Amino acid sequence: MRGAEYTDPVRAREARRCQGDCMGLRGIALAGAVLIGASFLPLSAHAQDNTSEDATAQPAAMTPENEIEADEGDHHEGYYYPKPGSFEHYPARVYTLPESDRVRRQAFIIGLTKQLVSGQYAPSYAIFAKGNASDKLIIVALGDGQLNTIYRARALLATFTSVARSTAFFQQNTQPDEATFLDLLKLLGFKRVTVSDGRAFAHQIIID
Repeated sequence: MRGAEYTDPVRAREARRCQGDCMGLRGIALAGAVLIGASFLPLSAHAQDNTSEDATAQPAAMTPENEIEADEGDHHEGYYYPKPGSFEHYPARVYTLPESDRVRRQAFIIGLTKQLVSGQYAPSYAIFAKGNASDKLIIVALGDGQLNTIYRARALLATFTSVARSTAFFQQNTQPDEATFLDLLKLLGFKRVTVSDGRAFAHQIIID
């Protein structure tokens, strides 16, 4: 006799997707938890052997004039973060996976958030997804003097890249020595990342 989890068609579908599949919701959430958990370690602990490699792609010119290249109708600007002062386009090295839908992206965020709030220390930033398809990732600092420069924003993303490369999901779906955290987001179907200090600074990355 089948268990109770199969009485609900939605649960049955998700159970089939998770079972034996590293791309399932549990695997995605676990990858997210690993990313966040390790991000609280010193950055030196994540140093790569290849120090000449950038963990994020070389950005386009980042000036306020580039605002015209950003997505129109940013309904989160002025609510979660100030008007972005710089933008860049990231040319992803991978394609979005066929089953990367809104549910999968939310599972990833749930894994991140659960690890954030269960840590030994109060989180220094919040990370969440917005948009009808939950395809816009937002990272906002929770304290003054954090994530308030482009260099600190890049350092956080570089840390995520270092940790992402150690996860089974990343290794099985990318060339881990070349791909970055932004490529992981592309696999999951995220289209945009905004990093902000929650006060005056915001930088936005459009994932192509």
